[in-house]
Amino acid sequence: MDMQPELCKVDDALGILVGKWKPIILLILLQEGTKRFSDLKRRVPGITQKMLTKQLRELEEEDIITRNVYAQVPPKVEYSISEYGRSLEPILVAMHEWGTAHTLHKTKKGQL
Repeated sequence: MDMQPELCKVDDALGILVGKWKPIILLILLQEGTKRFSDLKRRVPGITQKMLTKQLRELEEEDIITRNVYAQVPPKVEYSISEYGRSLEPILVAMHEWGTAHTLHKTKKGQL
């Protein structure tokens, strides 16, 4: 791996992914496909409408997800993972696996 610490872009990547809800939203869209706003709201318990809107807008601005608005009454809006956003799947899986292993590590360490 040829990375120069002074040119590290990990912080840039984390800036896009950091947030209590973004990884959950991304995993839902990756695993389940296109979702309407109300479906996402139901699938992410505890998130407010305002926070879901904010998180979705931020992900859309980074081209991680796409937002499709249908001209009908009532308005229909759907969110999908973008082709570019799909490149995050192995990263999110690796982070989930590491988080699970770390939680286990901390549990074992606490029992010593």
